[in-house]
Amino acid sequence: MTSLADKAILSGVDNRPPMLENDMYDSWKSIIELYMLNRQHGRMILESVENGLLLGLTVEENEVTKPKKYSKLSATEAIQVDYEVKATNIILQGFLPEDYAFVSTHKDIKELWERIQMLKQEMSLTKQERECKLYDEFDKFAYKKGESLHDFYLRFSPLLNDMNVEIF
Repeated sequence: MTSLADKAILSGVDNRPPMLENDMYDSWKSIIELYMLNRQHGRMILESVENGLLLGLTVEENEVTKPKKYSKLSATEAIQVDYEVKATNIILQGFLPEDYAFVSTHKDIKELWERIQMLKQEMSLTKQERECKLYDEFDKFAYKKGESLHDFYLRFSPLLNDMNVEIF
């Protein structure tokens, strides 16, 4: 009999892309690209991410541009849309619920990919800025004349705690 843990191991990485950690965008990007390439027709999936939809899949009716209905697409267009859906699914599966809301509204896979890159690089920069600020505070931290050891500790311990949280 197979246990739940065995089933989880068997389902493994081949069936689910890696989760995106906040400060690990670059490594996640390369892993997710390899994951896409490892899927059936992976090159086409990855090209839809890098280039977006290559064909104009819209129709103009009454001076309003609308997307074509799936049933009205040619075979080539339908395949292209299918690959874009697969790529979107792969990327969104790698998101934590709190990050999903930031990117789920993007319908075009290329825009989604660019939004993820911008979002995660901003977070990384913000983390670096916070880290630099903490190091500056640490460098400037000094004993105040007449301060008790207890008061010194009360000022110093939050700084150390913040440094542990931010850096590790």
